[in-house]
Amino acid sequence: MGKGSDTITGMTRIISPVKRSLFMAGVIIGGFALLFPGCSVFSSRKPATDPYNITGTPENRIVFQDLFTLLQNERVSGQEQFSVVREIANEYARLKEYGRLINFLSSWLNKHPDDPYTAWYLFMIAYAYTQQDALPVAALYFDRIIKNHPDLLIRGESIHFLALNQLITLVDNQEQLVWYYEELISRFPDKIDPGVTYFMLGQAYERIGEWNEVIQAYTQFLPYYGTVIPGFPDAYTYAKQIVDFNNSPKDWTFDSINSLLSAIQTALDTGNSVRLWQYRAKVNFFARSWEQEDEDNAGMAEFNLSDFMRGNRIRYAPELDAGSNASEAYLRTWGWSQYISIWYFYFRKIYFPSDPEIHGRWEWAGVYYGEKF
Repeated sequence: MGKGSDTITGMTRIISPVKRSLFMAGVIIGGFALLFPGCSVFSSRKPATDPYNITGTPENRIVFQDLFTLLQNERVSGQEQFSVVREIANEYARLKEYGRLINFLSSWLNKHPDDPYTAWYLFMIAYAYTQQDALPVAALYFDRIIKNHPDLLIRGESIHFLALNQLITLVDNQEQLVWYYEELISRFPDKIDPGVTYFMLGQAYERIGEWNEVIQAYTQFLPYYGTVIPGFPDAYTYAKQIVDFNNSPKDWTFDSINSLLSAIQTALDTGNSVRLWQYRAKVNFFARSWEQEDEDNAGMAEFNLSDFMRGNRIRYAPELDAGSNASEAYLRTWGWSQYISIWYFYFRKIYFPSDPEIHGRWEWAGVYYGEKF
């Protein structure tokens, strides 16, 4: 599912937050350096000096003197002036003089507030802050690019797209993340991994409690079966369970664990397999061994429950298992078959804030075969 690449051409898709890194910005900067070949750094005029007093080899100082002289001679705003500013910024970045890079571009923007390449300068400033581990400050600059400045294409790459990719790795505010993911979906549908994006959008909505939007995002994610999302190995199952439950009648739920337990016990006492079968969850019900707990759910639709109850007296423990708690409960039963006599019924409190009438009720969600470990 996440199909990101560590090359410039591979940066046209969203990479999962777990595998992304801020090195992308460095790759882009290197790519920008190739934009304007043929720009001479030599001048016959009196050389200007680097106002930020760059240290380094004599060769470095000569390069900066020539670049600043060239910049001093470029009076007209446009591509040629930008090419010189870019070369100076790239030279600072190459030498890892990130403080001077920030100062240079910030000063330039103060003097040239209407420069058409402002988005690129801000991107470089944000990149420099990431290299200084000032990530919250970098995020502010990336956000400023998106919200305050027109997009800019540099060598075919959208500055807004690159900034959004950085922001989804830097920002913890879920409401902001929702906005960033929605921007990626609406503006760059051909440049993203839709499976990853819709799932992560659903996650962000879930954290802020916008459940109608959660359902919508996960519904849009489900067609991308097979998408691998690092950090979420069961992403598809998780999203499908939520969507399927939302679309179900939910008529098997009980208002409390006690009422559910009483109904189950009565069906077992009377040997009423039909009634017992009616009490199970109609969506996401599982039947599996304890060893299969982390594997795909196995349904019970392939066999008839009455086959296990006919001729057998099913018994159950007088109390719920000691491992039960306020949101999950287990009931030990036995007498089902000579092969696997012991079944543990698994009950759980329903977590579904999208429907307040269902949220907090109880369901019989599955069966574990064999003795509990």
